[in-house]
Amino acid sequence: MKVLRAIDELSSLPGSTHLAIGVFDGLHVGHLAVIGRALQSARQSGGNAVVVTFDPHPVRVLRPEKAPRLLTSTRHKVRLIEKLGVDAVLLLEFTLEFSKTAPEVFIEKLVRAANHLKQICVGQEWTFGANRSGSIHLLEEMAPKLGFHVASVPPILADQRVVSSTLIRSALECGDLESAAKYLGRDFTILGTVTEGRQLGRRLGFPTANLRAHNELFPPNGVYAAKAWFREHEYGGVVNIGIRPTIENESGERTLELHLFDFDQQIYGEDVEVAFLQYLRAEQKFSGVDELQAQIRRDAEKARRIYELT
Repeated sequence: MKVLRAIDELSSLPGSTHLAIGVFDGLHVGHLAVIGRALQSARQSGGNAVVVTFDPHPVRVLRPEKAPRLLTSTRHKVRLIEKLGVDAVLLLEFTLEFSKTAPEVFIEKLVRAANHLKQICVGQEWTFGANRSGSIHLLEEMAPKLGFHVASVPPILADQRVVSSTLIRSALECGDLESAAKYLGRDFTILGTVTEGRQLGRRLGFPTANLRAHNELFPPNGVYAAKAWFREHEYGGVVNIGIRPTIENESGERTLELHLFDFDQQIYGEDVEVAFLQYLRAEQKFSGVDELQAQIRRDAEKARRIYELT
């Protein structure tokens, strides 16, 4: 998948262009419907499916005090989009200056840059351009004049509710992994880079990878059965999120520690994606290292059984 960073770079793609446009935080089932529409159209015509998205989240620039905690960092979002099989992602830097672009100008730039812009796919309620003045109705007015088609994708309902990033955040914050997975169309995942820790887990017989997460939103503190992907290989594992109350933690910061089953590689500096399968227990303070070690062993055994059933 190509990663483009300027509208003009659309000209590097041969053939027709089919765009799916949106912020796409979380890549939930509603987003997948929009992107899937562009993919279907592109494959039918032999053209290119391109996802157009923005970095950072527009609200972070326009109303930073109301900016949501992201379900997916830009790095993670691009990784998830690539797995969908699209041909390219156009990652546009969202700035105050960019936010002042008239919606008509934005669309005209896309049309001029693409070799043949055949279709634009968006969610039915999508708004864009200066003061969010652009809408699906404007796109439909411009389409015949500029020679492209518009695909308007209605909201997706689950549990009689419109699926949204806000709904998923709410589910995750209260630990409802089952609902979050239903709305996402996949298990909730965190992408992180492995950093060097104190290696206490290795001394306890359960080496852990300390992840510097790129996500901004975690499930509640606790221990979880998990699965993870490192260099496209899948592993089962157990995750602890919290402040490690049994072990001295001067900063008091939340950490994410991952123990992978049947794994013995040095992966400092590497990216690992972690999926949360099931909540096991709350984080707790133990009387000492021996009691902690015994509990970790029980957690790992239970997590392995859960993973083997997935």
